[in-house]
Amino acid sequence: MSGWQHHLIILPILLPMIAAAALLFVDERSRVAKAMISLASTLAIAGVSILLLQMQNASETFNSVYLVGNWVAPFGIVLVLDGLSALMLTLTSLLAVATLVFSFARWHAVGAHFHSMFQVLLMGVNGAFLTGDLFNLFVFFEVMLAASYGLLLHGSGALRVKAGLHYIAVNLVAALFFLIGVSLIYGTTGTLNMADLAARIPEMEADRRMLMEAGAGVLGIAFLIKAGMWPLCFWLPTAYSAASAPVAGMFAILSKLAIYVILRLTMLLFGDGPSAGFGAELLLFGGIATVVFGTIGVLASQALGRLAGYSVLVSSGTMLMVLGINDGAVSSGALLYLVSSTLTIGAFFMLIELVERGQDAGANVLVVTMEAYGEGEDEVEEGGGLAMPGTMAILGTCFAAVGILLSGLPPLSGFVAKFAMLSAMMGAGATGVPPTAGVWTLVVLVILSGVAALIAMTRAGIRTFWTSIEGTVPRVLVIELVPVMFLLFLTLALTLQAGAAMRYMDTTIRTLSNPAIYIDAVKNAAAIETRTGQQSQETGGN
Repeated sequence: MSGWQHHLIILPILLPMIAAAALLFVDERSRVAKAMISLASTLAIAGVSILLLQMQNASETFNSVYLVGNWVAPFGIVLVLDGLSALMLTLTSLLAVATLVFSFARWHAVGAHFHSMFQVLLMGVNGAFLTGDLFNLFVFFEVMLAASYGLLLHGSGALRVKAGLHYIAVNLVAALFFLIGVSLIYGTTGTLNMADLAARIPEMEADRRMLMEAGAGVLGIAFLIKAGMWPLCFWLPTAYSAASAPVAGMFAILSKLAIYVILRLTMLLFGDGPSAGFGAELLLFGGIATVVFGTIGVLASQALGRLAGYSVLVSSGTMLMVLGINDGAVSSGALLYLVSSTLTIGAFFMLIELVERGQDAGANVLVVTMEAYGEGEDEVEEGGGLAMPGTMAILGTCFAAVGILLSGLPPLSGFVAKFAMLSAMMGAGATGVPPTAGVWTLVVLVILSGVAALIAMTRAGIRTFWTSIEGTVPRVLVIELVPVMFLLFLTLALTLQAGAAMRYMDTTIRTLSNPAIYIDAVKNAAAIETRTGQQSQETGGN
């Protein structure tokens, strides 16, 4: 990047911060004005993120470093853009656009400062994806958590308040572990810059390295709580199902933020050298336990909200398993799975509110038919029936698409991602060595989790749509349907462009597997003097 382009890196943080501050000065009664400011900010973030992704895609090993305050690393704050951070920024912004538009139907008006908290959440998430040091990762993590507390409680209600208080308590503990872990790492290494940390670890004495690894383990607990690894995951299904639909949809990215940090630190700090493979077994077996727990929860869930919550755990567990394997080919497929599952679960949370609305309206849309309970048989007419209204047809089609994506059936992106992971696990076309028993176990778990999702979604679909539809069809606004269809359309686009997507994922994983690229980019980022003698920002990269 050169000229004005390198300043684009900081915009995903600056734009929501400025918007959140500006929204505080707009009266709550001016809902349209607040909504337009928030939407303009979110669309601008999406545009910038897509542009950064395109720039990143144009160079296979490109890393762009932004020196905040023009202080060089490791003394100053650095923002680093690479293939992984560009991907996560784009995914976050697209999900944010959909959930924000969905909230315009009613949720943004049921409490104060919704849009300000939404923008602060975006600021924290985007900052965590871009930061190049652990201290500012903690800062952005806390900013994100503070906004998520308010968003989860938005809308009030006893169930939401109870789940919100549990969520706050659990995440405060996670933040404490984060702070302790960062303190231990700084005390043993003398730095919190990720690139500088990666360069110093191989040169550390064995006893100090053990303390550093202990700090990394404590730090990892904080993110494993956020990712929902078993047995640290019991809070997640309840909290996510209690949140309002657009908030729950946006929360789908928060567990992936934890996965991102674990992936980043694992491959940068513990990819090579004396600490190589640190924590890999814990991630592998923890991921297996999480997939098993999530699969059981999916099968046991009767409420759609909890089904979606346990689907988040299955997704997180699958990603943790892949991180434990530490295989590049499997990780490439897992990145595609991360994108597909996040879009799917975000759409699912919003879709749930639409298909369940009939219960609140007194409609007979989501209840099991009276015939299923042996009542009212004499009122059923042979050969009778009503044509399904257009609204229910659209909701049913979206519900079926979500079921296909969650279960990993062809032809959508869920199948492509799982096929890429499974074929890499099996070593298809790579070597003549047969898969081990451990590999077969992982393959079976991934397949069984898909089968469980298919069973649960089919059962829920029958109970939801295969009923008598006499009475009131739930009132669904176009502004609510469009965001759900938009996210599902993105999964279709991901399917049609699977080849290009997989090439991008392969390149991203290859770059992550070579920490020297990241380290050199940060260390070579230089501050320069302008013609007036004042310093300005410059991006350095390889």
